[in-house]
Amino acid sequence: MIKTIIVEDQELIRKSLKIVLESMSDIQIIGMAANGEEAIELCERENPDIVLMDIQMPIMDGVKATEIIKSKMPHIKVIILTTFQDITHVMNALNAGAEGYILKAVDPQFLVDGIKMVYHGGSLIPQELAKEVFQSIHNNQVEQDSIKSSNSYELNQQELKVLKYLSQGLSNRAISERMFLSLGTVKNYISNIYSKLNVKNRSAAITKAIEESIIKEK
Repeated sequence: MIKTIIVEDQELIRKSLKIVLESMSDIQIIGMAANGEEAIELCERENPDIVLMDIQMPIMDGVKATEIIKSKMPHIKVIILTTFQDITHVMNALNAGAEGYILKAVDPQFLVDGIKMVYHGGSLIPQELAKEVFQSIHNNQVEQDSIKSSNSYELNQQELKVLKYLSQGLSNRAISERMFLSLGTVKNYISNIYSKLNVKNRSAAITKAIEESIIKEK
């Protein structure tokens, strides 16, 4: 049996998924949670094989919960289950460590097959979004390579990302949410950036980064 946890803030959907999955396959629902924090606690207690994770939930969203689960219990496989057919949500989920992403409004058998595929080591991305996902990954890699080639200040990739977000006017808190990092970690990265660029504030850091072609001016 594939031990599975359902994480969904709407009770009706949670119960419906449980009934459908257990009636169609050798999938055992060993627990259900209504938000990301409950999901983490449930994973620590029950050690599931698969987590079906909603994205938008109160208290803690599914992307953040996925990141924490994968960092603490990397053997647990996470499938993001959502109504959002959006490349941003796909990339956030995959970057957080999820093995797959599937829309809620799919045929139940497709969901069952997807769970089995991920359980056996596969990845699950809706066909209609696969091309966009891989194009986004390619574009991101090209951009990182371009930035890295012009970086002579030994900024690491995380610092380069923070610097890019600073240039876009994001606050420290917004950067922490975008990168799934604590506020303290972001502040440490910014301090390192100032030190490596030999500047004293973000305006000077952005100006120098543009002048030195570390980042491109928007």
